[in-house]
Amino acid sequence: MPSTAEQLHAVQIAPSILSADFGRLRAQVQDVLAAGARVIHVDVMDGHFVPPITFGPLVVEAIGDAVHAAGAIIDVHLMIERPERQVVEFARAGADSITVHVEATPHLHYVLAAVREAGCAASAAINPGTPAAAVSEAAAADSLDMVLCMSVDPGWGNQALIPSSYGKLRRLREQLPRSVALEVDGGVHRETAARCVRAGAGVLVAGSAVFDAADPGAAYLELAAAASAARWPAPEAALDADERR
Repeated sequence: MPSTAEQLHAVQIAPSILSADFGRLRAQVQDVLAAGARVIHVDVMDGHFVPPITFGPLVVEAIGDAVHAAGAIIDVHLMIERPERQVVEFARAGADSITVHVEATPHLHYVLAAVREAGCAASAAINPGTPAAAVSEAAAADSLDMVLCMSVDPGWGNQALIPSSYGKLRRLREQLPRSVALEVDGGVHRETAARCVRAGAGVLVAGSAVFDAADPGAAYLELAAAASAARWPAPEAALDADERR
C-alpha cells in the first residue's frame, strides 16, 4: 500500500466534510468513498485563527474506520492558533496528513517535525495574502510533504476562488521540489478544477461542490473527471491571463 505522502501526489478531488450534512456525515463520507475518493479533507477551526468553530479529534475518529477501510486517508487542515498543541491528539484520532498554517505559529519547523513524529504527512498552508516564498525555507529543509494554497480567505464556505490563486499555484509548483505535493482549497468546482490542475495543483479540496449536491458521489465523479482531464505543465498557449500571473 502506498504511503500517505505518495497518495497525495495523485491528481484528485478531496471532499471537505465542512460542507457535509452532519446528520448524515458517515453516510455521505461513505458515498464519496464508494465513488472513488481517496482523500477526505477535515477543516478544523477554533474561533480564534478564523472566526468559526467546527470540530475536533472526535469527528476524525468517527469517520476514521470507514475512510481507512476504503484505503483512503484523512487530511486534517488545522485552522487554529498554536497547532503544535493539538497535533498528537489528531494523529491519535486517525489523521494521516496534518496541515498547519504558517501564519498560526512562530515555530513552523518544530510543528512540522512534530507532525511527522506523530506518524502523519506534514503540510504547511498559506493564506491568500501570504506570499508563496513563505514556505521556501521549510521546503529547502525537507520538512514538507505538501503545501496547501488557500484560494479563498479561510474560515467560510461558498466563496469564489480568488483569480490570482492560479498564478500563485504556478509559482509554488515551480519553486517546490517534486517530492512536495501541492493542494488548493477554496472555490473548487466544475469550472475551476481543470484550471487549478493546469496551474500545478494535484489535490483539490471541494466542499459545497460535492456535498451540496443531491448526489455527492455523482458530484465527486464529475469533479474528478474535470480534474483528471487537465495536465501540468500546461502549454503557455492554453493558459488564460489569470493563470499566467
